[in-house]
Amino acid sequence: MLDNYLPVLIFLTLATVLAAVLLGLGAIFGRLGARARGDAAKISAYECGFEAFEESRGRFDVRYYLVAILFIVFDLEIAFLFPWAVSLSHTGRLGLGVMGIFLAILVVGFVYEWKKGALEWD
Repeated sequence: MLDNYLPVLIFLTLATVLAAVLLGLGAIFGRLGARARGDAAKISAYECGFEAFEESRGRFDVRYYLVAILFIVFDLEIAFLFPWAVSLSHTGRLGLGVMGIFLAILVVGFVYEWKKGALEWD
């Protein structure tokens, strides 16, 4: 019976050892990097090229979340339509009905996005 669980035990042991080694290396290199924190190049703006003009923990506009929901709507639609179209001959009318219900739910989400103005860019 132990032979069945031996691979799991080995995997958990290796995962624990790897996690401990990586955390230890991060702590060691983090302390070494702390000495260079006063360097002007290290604290300069590097992503966009200019200094931040707002607090980085500020609130996001609601439209950001609406665009994220819109992405999920279209991403789910495409992710489920391709396999459905390939297996339509096997699923028959039941598959067609279920996909119709799924697409109706996605249309409701799309209409919600449209009414909220997520498709209008200022």
